[in-house]
Amino acid sequence: MAELLSKSLLLENRFAFDSEKRAAHGIICGIDEAGRGPLAGDVYAAAVILPEDAFIEGLDDSKKLSEKKREELFDIIVEKCTAYSIATASAKEIDEVNILNATFLAMRRAVEGLGIKVDFALVDGNRDPKLYCPVETVVKGDSRSASIAAASILAKVARDRYMKALDEKYPEYLFAKHKGYGTKLHYEMIAKYGFCPEHRQSFFKKHKA
Repeated sequence: MAELLSKSLLLENRFAFDSEKRAAHGIICGIDEAGRGPLAGDVYAAAVILPEDAFIEGLDDSKKLSEKKREELFDIIVEKCTAYSIATASAKEIDEVNILNATFLAMRRAVEGLGIKVDFALVDGNRDPKLYCPVETVVKGDSRSASIAAASILAKVARDRYMKALDEKYPEYLFAKHKGYGTKLHYEMIAKYGFCPEHRQSFFKKHKA
């Protein structure tokens, strides 16, 4: 019972956090990314604008949720939000500008794809992606802000779906199992088959396939 009350209070606090920012700044969006660490595939970012009266049961940091729960929440967020946008930066772009700048590029694309001009952005982490609007970086933001938590779920689900599609295109790498992360299985597949066009070459400076 205590755990349920604690989760309920944390959930209420996430929406209250956003409400305070909305009152102070106007239209706000939450921004988060997925896929900075993998050895292959695009990095994803999502931007979400939630209405003041939105309340989504179970909304949390995507990493704390099961795949099934994330999929369920994805549809609820899309239905209840005022606007959302999911954007990417490719493996080639990651190699050209590095993963941090590629992540910022995906975030900027996500905000620009909202179709609504926002007054203020809440960004997970401690690095400012330099958007067209003022930004507040929020460490552990996906646990503190409802909008950021929503963005984290959209980005994570969208990237997982993309990696499953890559699995069909390059079945020998088993992308659906490891989602491109540097697991033992992934390295074994690289050693056996070499790189594919979706591998981030800049991540392999010390590794030769």
